[in-house]
Parts: sequence; structure tokens; C-alpha cells
Amino acid sequence: MADLKPVYLITGGDRPKIQRAVERLRGHFDPVGIEHLSAEEASGDEVVAACNALGLFAAGGRLVLITQVDGHRNSEGRMVGGWKAADVQAVLSYLEGPAPDTVLALVAEELRKDSPLAKACVKAGAVLAYETRKGSLAPWVAEQFGQLDVKAQPEACRLLAELVGTNTDELRLEVEKLALWAQGEEITADHVEEMVLPRGDAPRWMLTDAWGERDVAGVLRACERLLRRGSSSSGLAWSLADHVALVSACGRFAAEGVRPPEATKLLKRRSEFPVKKAYAQAEGWDEHELASVTVRLAELDVALKGGSRLPDELELERALADVTRS
Repeated sequence: MADLKPVYLITGGDRPKIQRAVERLRGHFDPVGIEHLSAEEASGDEVVAACNALGLFAAGGRLVLITQVDGHRNSEGRMVGGWKAADVQAVLSYLEGPAPDTVLALVAEELRKDSPLAKACVKAGAVLAYETRKGSLAPWVAEQFGQLDVKAQPEACRLLAELVGTNTDELRLEVEKLALWAQGEEITADHVEEMVLPRGDAPRWMLTDAWGERDVAGVLRACERLLRRGSSSSGLAWSLADHVALVSACGRFAAEGVRPPEATKLLKRRSEFPVKKAYAQAEGWDEHELASVTVRLAELDVALKGGSRLPDELELERALADVTRS
């Protein structure tokens, strides 16, 4: 107990690291001295009472572990539930004079660093933040394979992140499943494609990102994967045409000195992120090239609506190759 603090806030989106941190903390205590509660079931006053209770059988101190402090994610991915203001206030008052020989561990996912509870934990104890890397989760996936002494190709790591999404618990489970299956063999994108079930809709940005980078091979790979995962040829053609129109508009805005936040409002987009990405891609395409791409995609639209005797997928692949190398 001498080297432990009265309170720990363990937070972030890297669930496997959070779980390991919790297990390390639990390792300091006798199992009979550990009380685990959920903030969605126990109020702040009840947690304070648990911290102040005498441990009749715990010789090495007590750990009161509280999970879901900021609730859980609903079907839309939003955090709901968790403690209210009164619950937090009860814990803040407790932290002004925490019980001796008791460690309070609070586990959250998106608790802000400037929140009153986080500030109080910094003052009275410590905050352990485990965030996944911004942007692509591929480096994080590679790190998980490395921890298991398994070799995985970069493309395999990227594809796994694309198929599973941002849930690091599910990503870690898929990594462990692939590692067990590989038996020392290097994991490739083909292995991931064969073994991993996609979650939700396939991300169309696989296609638009490769187009923006003028990566013909990447565009065709993305097209093949998206078609295999249920997308239609006409749907992919429409998505790319919509994206090209956005890039063209952002290129004109950039030439006029309009910044992305203002362009987002003018374009009536909900998020600034795709607009900023379109601004960046517009730097690599001139006005005449984008016009040529638009014409070729219009021709593809006619072909997919019965203007060609060739299979839709073949028409799509030919058009994608044309517009990417424009």
C-alpha cells in the first residue's frame, strides 16, 4: 500500500491497455479486499460508503474498483449513463480526505481532462490515460501483433482496422484469433480477408483515399474488397462522383481564399473533416483533370444504366483505372 495512491483514474479508448492497468492494480491486493462496482448501478454516495467501510478480511488494504464512470456506448456509438453531477460531487468531497489503506480506482472512456473529477484525481492521486493513436489504427494493430510475437504485414494491419472499426476490444480479439491461427506464419491481407468478418458497412473512403493519391492498384483493390463486402457498382460510382464533386468545389474555394470551416458551412456539410481532406486532395489535381474525371464518371453512369453490354463490375474497374491515372 505504501507505493499506491489513494485514487487512480484510468481512462482512454485503448481498452486492452486499460484492462492490463486494472489487472496490475488488482495484483496488489488480496482478492477478498477488492470490491468491484459499476457507476451505472452504484451512486457516488454508495461508492464513498464502500471506500469508508472497514475491510474485515483484507490484510493488505482494500481496492474499490468503479467501472463505467462515464457510462457505456449506445447503438449509435454515443456515451450514455454513468454518474450525474451529484454522484461526482460526493466523490470529490471524499477525495478531500480519502480513507487510509483504501485505493479508489475509477475507469472511464471519454472523461475530459479538464473535468472536476479528473482534476481532483490528479490532485489526490494519478490519472492513467491510454488513448489509441489518432487517425489510422493500423500502427496500434501492428503493436498488438508485436506483443504476441507475431509478424503481420502493414497491409494486413490496415485491413484489419478497416474491417473491424474503432472498437479496440474487438480488434484485440481478432488479433489474438489470427495469432492463434497463424502458428508462426506471417499474417497477410489475404489471411485477414479470409478470417475476419466485417463490422457494419464497408468504408467508402478506402476507395476515395486511393483515388486522391492516384494509386491505381489501391483503387482496384479497394473496389474489389468493397464489392465483395456487398457494395454495388452503381453505389461505388456514385460515391466517387460525389467525392470528386466535393474536391472540385474545395479546389475552387481554396483558389478564392475560402478556408475549410467556412467552406463546410457553404457546402452545408455536417462535419469539417471530409472538407479538410478534400482541400488536401484538391492540391494534387488541377481543374482540367477534375473536369475530365467528372466526364468519365458520367460515362460510367450511362454504362451502368444499360448503356453497355459489358458486366457492371468490368465497366466500373475500367472507369476507376481511367479516372485515377487522369
